[in-house]
Amino acid sequence: MLYNIRLHLHYDYERSAAGGRHHIRVMPQTLPGIQRVIASSLSFDPAAAERSEFTDFFANTVTSIAYRNPHETLDVTMTARVNVMRPPTMLDVSPDMAGLQKEIRNFRSLAPDAPHHFLTTSAYAAIDPEITAYAAESLGQSRTITEAVTHLNGRIHADFDYAPDVTDVRTSARQAFDLRAGVCQDFTHVMIAGLRGLGIPAGYVSGFLRTIPPPGEERLEGADAMHAWVRVWCGREAGWQEFDPTNNMTAGNDHITVGFGRDYGDVSPIVGVLKTSGAQEGKQSVDVVPLE
Repeated sequence: MLYNIRLHLHYDYERSAAGGRHHIRVMPQTLPGIQRVIASSLSFDPAAAERSEFTDFFANTVTSIAYRNPHETLDVTMTARVNVMRPPTMLDVSPDMAGLQKEIRNFRSLAPDAPHHFLTTSAYAAIDPEITAYAAESLGQSRTITEAVTHLNGRIHADFDYAPDVTDVRTSARQAFDLRAGVCQDFTHVMIAGLRGLGIPAGYVSGFLRTIPPPGEERLEGADAMHAWVRVWCGREAGWQEFDPTNNMTAGNDHITVGFGRDYGDVSPIVGVLKTSGAQEGKQSVDVVPLE
């Protein structure tokens, strides 16, 4: 599928910001065999006094910007044309839990996509005994790792309510688990925490999701938002597989990847510091438009 994507982030500051520095992670990646970025651009208003790019540990593209002059607002606009071509679902060649543990022990690499980085607790997805016990119910009903992950993916979708107003970007997996509600970020963190508690490597994927309006209704511009889903290492043969607990599906050609990390903290769209006082208000809009 070929898409035109536009992301707009807008921030209003209660008092003028005298300066600031930000890291932005919103650019889609070219991933061989999954997606190809044909063209992309990233702009800022006001223009940054300094701008540079680097690749972080998990191979995500990061744009670093700095401001020296006072400003009351900040606009970030990303546009891209991306071709997504995920391979069809493969046969389940994942091992059982004992086999997975053996394969992890024998995995002799600390590369960014090595499973070892995605086994331990992290700030937003801390290993928790109650979440682990919840995930263990799926493992007990499955023969393979992929079966267990698929089962847990479906249970989170069924057991948790999609409720945009009950959580925010600082909500932890345990807080969302207690609420049994949240948004895609929360569903993803709960699933990651549960899988890691079992010893299954799991990480966070940040990106975009094409949304399809109800029959007879037009798609609303700016109605989409950034999305999150789960990446699971299902053994040497199966490799990394991606699951979307918000929608009870595996990632497909409607999922466009921006970045990978241990949790939201590794791939938040914008993070930084400001020389100001008072509150700030942010807005986000995303358009994911398929090209027929």
